[in-house]
Amino acid sequence: MSNIIEKNVDLLKKANVYFDGRVTSRNYTDKDGVVKSLGVMLPGEYTFNTKAPESMEILGGKVEVLILSGLDNNWETYGAGETFEVPGNSSFEIKVLELADYCCTYLS
Repeated sequence: MSNIIEKNVDLLKKANVYFDGRVTSRNYTDKDGVVKSLGVMLPGEYTFNTKAPESMEILGGKVEVLILSGLDNNWETYGAGETFEVPGNSSFEIKVLELADYCCTYLS
């Protein structure tokens, strides 16, 4: 789990709110121009679509993930300090088993 404090970032103040407020995040751009979002997911099941490839780091909590564009149709479990990647132009299902704190990095 990364506890690095990033400096010189541009923060978008407006929250991204999904699934009636059960998932929220805020986007920021780091000093290298990489767009990321920090957020929280309440327990539940959600489906997300991606445009760009994404790297999802679980900072706290526990989730199960199914990447819908992959050849492998197995649910994988991720906890604090673990990361999974999702291809661009695809989607993934996520079961949040415990309140999840996350950082999503949009890869290009």
